[in-house]
Amino acid sequence: MELFSAPWFSALLAIILIDLVLAGDNAIVIALAARSLPREHQRKAIVWGTVGAIVVRSAMTVGVVWLLKIPGLMLVGGLGLLYIAYKLLADTHDGDDEHASAGVTTFWGAMKTIVIADALMGIDNVLGVAGAAHGDFVLVILGLLISVPIVVFGSTLVLKLVQRFPVIIQLGAAVLAFTAGKMIVNEKMLATWFGGSSTSNQIAYWGVCALCIVGVLAAGWLKTRRRARTPEEGRAGNDKVAA
Repeated sequence: MELFSAPWFSALLAIILIDLVLAGDNAIVIALAARSLPREHQRKAIVWGTVGAIVVRSAMTVGVVWLLKIPGLMLVGGLGLLYIAYKLLADTHDGDDEHASAGVTTFWGAMKTIVIADALMGIDNVLGVAGAAHGDFVLVILGLLISVPIVVFGSTLVLKLVQRFPVIIQLGAAVLAFTAGKMIVNEKMLATWFGGSSTSNQIAYWGVCALCIVGVLAAGWLKTRRRARTPEEGRAGNDKVAA
């Protein structure tokens, strides 16, 4: 593709649109992973989380042709992302909850969550950018660079909203669960069930996506409820002993 030609700019516009649409998921997971860190570490987590995400995505871009040949990749990635969405939701806690998970309250715990989640979510982004670039390596690199400010700005915005409106945590987990569901139903190995245009295929397609969202939110709610109940039961037992 000739540099700076009309097709080149058309492909670049397509890559920018792909980054805008798909980088939102990365911004959400980075913001949710960083929300429990001390305020002075949150900005650092966003910056280094983005750096880690870009490094992972760059490596995946280089190996995109090889990745396309792996059967079941989208299915495994979707299932892994479902677990990440659940963990981000289940680890929600108040500052005085001594039973809360400590993993996401440390900088490296947040980094691990961010990098693993981006590796799982980055599949669709890498494939989309590589397809839009039509083999033009310059466009692929530009796509990676353009995604950096989108993810950093988006993560900062989402983090501020989460601190002001905690319900966004549930919404963010739902978005990640939906992304996971889409990855699962777009797995080529499952095209017989989800790939057709018939009514039954469409019901199965959107039914799995809905099931992923409901399942993650329900599992997170049960985990939070069980955690809240445990201290109450402990206090009740101590009161009986004292009596």
